[in-house]
Amino acid sequence: MFASRSLIALAFAAVMAAVATQPAMARSGVKIGVLKCNVSEGVGFIFGSSRSLSCVYVPSDSGRREFYSGSIDKWGVDIGYIKEGTMIWAVFAPSKNVRNHALAGNYGGISADIAVGYGVGANALLGGFKKSIALQPLSISGIKGFNVAAGVTALKLSPAK
Repeated sequence: MFASRSLIALAFAAVMAAVATQPAMARSGVKIGVLKCNVSEGVGFIFGSSRSLSCVYVPSDSGRREFYSGSIDKWGVDIGYIKEGTMIWAVFAPSKNVRNHALAGNYGGISADIAVGYGVGANALLGGFKKSIALQPLSISGIKGFNVAAGVTALKLSPAK
């Protein structure tokens, strides 16, 4: 019982830390759109997890959409099972002029999730084209399952085929 309370407290603190980094990373850029990713189900393996993603990016200045596939890997505490999840990020870049599929690439940052039935999570990440794209939690992500996770996150995005 004490261990589960400690894990929940750790995950909650990490969610708050991920959300708190949002203004600092976003100050260096311009919001250029929104990225929404569906996360595959999977099991956390105490020291980490890996899940596949299917994403759509919608730029602020046009109705065109870009589709991405990828993976999200977490290292740190990750215990439990996620049936499904959705992550939504505001996308920031140095300017509004970005090339097509500029979000493709590798990202890194911090994240935290907690779910008992339904739950919440946050992921603040930096990377993409010339490591100039910042993904900031637009809303806390929705997850379904039983999971407690907090740690370092790596995200890889590629243009979907």
